[in-house]
Amino acid sequence: MSVTTLDASFPHILDNPAWAALTGPHAHFAERIGHAARYHQDVAPFHAVSDEDDPRAWVDLAALVGPGGTASVRGVTEAPEGWEVVGTGHGVQLVDTGLRAEADPEAVRLGPADVPEILDLVARTEPGPYLPRTVEMGTYLGIRHRGRLIALAGERLHPPGWTEISAVCTDPAYRGRGLATRLVRAVAAGIKERGEQPFLHARADNANAIRLYESIGFTLRCRTVFSLVRQTEAVVLEETA
Repeated sequence: MSVTTLDASFPHILDNPAWAALTGPHAHFAERIGHAARYHQDVAPFHAVSDEDDPRAWVDLAALVGPGGTASVRGVTEAPEGWEVVGTGHGVQLVDTGLRAEADPEAVRLGPADVPEILDLVARTEPGPYLPRTVEMGTYLGIRHRGRLIALAGERLHPPGWTEISAVCTDPAYRGRGLATRLVRAVAAGIKERGEQPFLHARADNANAIRLYESIGFTLRCRTVFSLVRQTEAVVLEETA
């Protein structure tokens, strides 16, 4: 797969988007102790630390999840003392560098009343984690056919100045009709109207999705890893003189 990659060698807010969101526009969804935060557990399954190399952050994360608790964190491949990595997934982060954003006349705004249908479509298409209150994280749009929800896309992480497009999925019986592209453009239109820039994540092995996103104006910014870590023992920060 041939991709164009942006220079991601300098620190950027998207290097730690969950932390930037949880301490910024999504602070009302956050449970936070010091240098660690997580979304309410019925909103999103993501945790974040201010700096993965800061021992204080891991002490705070341990307090947040409790003994034996788990956390889903980005960018961690080796767990610090008192933690173990129990699962990893490789992904890519892409940013808008030329997307044509436009509203779609068939796209309808989805809300809490639509959650059962959303969860059903997500379960059948597996675009990524989606929980009962994920719909509250931003604008979610869908396309219906004869009243049935057949395609979906919406907003998830919201670091200052940026909004992640997520949950892009189409009922298998309706694929190949450009519904996903239309919804990505429509969601992006709302993001850009606010003066923000769209970005998204995809599994590193999902070549078809990455190819689609590149074809409509996204550029690969970086590759990353998402890890599930578990607290194995009490984490104590040693005081130094």
